Amino acid sequence: MNIAPQRVVTLHYVLSDAQGQILDDSRARARPLEYLHGHDNIMAGLERELEGHAPGDRLNVTLPPQDAYGERNEKLVQSFGRSAFPQQELTPGMRFQTPGDDGPQIVTVLEVSDDEVLVDTNHPLAGQTLSYALEVLSVREANRAELAKGHPLPDDVTPAQVEDRKLS
Repeated sequence: MNIAPQRVVTLHYVLSDAQGQILDDSRARARPLEYLHGHDNIMAGLERELEGHAPGDRLNVTLPPQDAYGERNEKLVQSFGRSAFPQQELTPGMRFQTPGDDGPQIVTVLEVSDDEVLVDTNHPLAGQTLSYALEVLSVREANRAELAKGHPLPDDVTPAQVEDRKLS
């Protein structure tokens, strides 16, 4: 079965930056990526490259910033009052996940003073060309519950636990 919309895909990947430094390796974590194709579960550029591939296929994909996490936007580097951060200890490089207009976003602390905190709300990989070494492990039809949810169900959840039930 080939990768196409409405199918659950399981794959291993190695993510590297333009200098060849490995940023993430699903095999090293012993945790393959599982996603629902055609439902914006992964970057559009990566999904486009995977379309039509089958289990056993291996491919290398390089994505420029606009097809990955976007270009850096310096307007997303902002100062906030120190009181906006509940943590007493803040150091440059710390990352937080906060709610954003388009869903959760990662905030990186750049500088800390007594009164203000300078943060970067760009994705940490924004502006980078990324390379993926991919191996497709499996492809299957998504079930009704997965299609309704827009993502694969965890292994410990059965479709019956989330599917709508009509009352008689």
